[in-house]
Amino acid sequence: MSEVILQIDGKEVSATEGMTVLQAARSAGIFIPTLCYHEKLEPFAGCRLCIVEAEASGESRLIVSCVSAVEKDLVIKTRSERVDRIRKTLLELLLAHAPDSPKLQDLAVEYGADKNRFEKDASFCVHCGLCVRYCAEVVKKNAVGFVGRGTKKEICFVPEIASVECNDCKECFPLCPTSYLQAAFVLTEALAFPNTSSEPDSE
Repeated sequence: MSEVILQIDGKEVSATEGMTVLQAARSAGIFIPTLCYHEKLEPFAGCRLCIVEAEASGESRLIVSCVSAVEKDLVIKTRSERVDRIRKTLLELLLAHAPDSPKLQDLAVEYGADKNRFEKDASFCVHCGLCVRYCAEVVKKNAVGFVGRGTKKEICFVPEIASVECNDCKECFPLCPTSYLQAAFVLTEALAFPNTSSEPDSE
């Protein structure tokens, strides 16, 4: 593959054709925040926190860096007034769902986001889809899935599969940015397959 030279935050970056802007930035040690990105997974572009400002041929536009391919002579700004304003609003919306998430709280400080701006609807899930996609694409068990649509969408474990596969796996747990997944599993375990939970040691 051919080499592509672009500029990110004033730094000349060499990337391989086919790489995304996010991958190119990370290869150069340049931070772009993400919630739904994982290097082992197909890009999802769900959280939109990785939005950046791109300039080419004198025109500036906003792009989602995890799904946007590098281009020759592309000029990228990972921080700008437009970008920061959008990230701030996105974080405020996410904090309404998961106000206690350490990752969101850290980003809120960085971008001056107000976690009380929007009315709380604490589902504790921000729909990043990491658990669903990791289980399907990497582990290939499909034990976690989405149910519902829009604002009613939720993460759930498939009891028939989870009761067999999840206790010895749990690889998706550390990926969850809000720790909601662990709580959902414990609830599913208690309600749907209580006989598989570990029993206390006999005295």
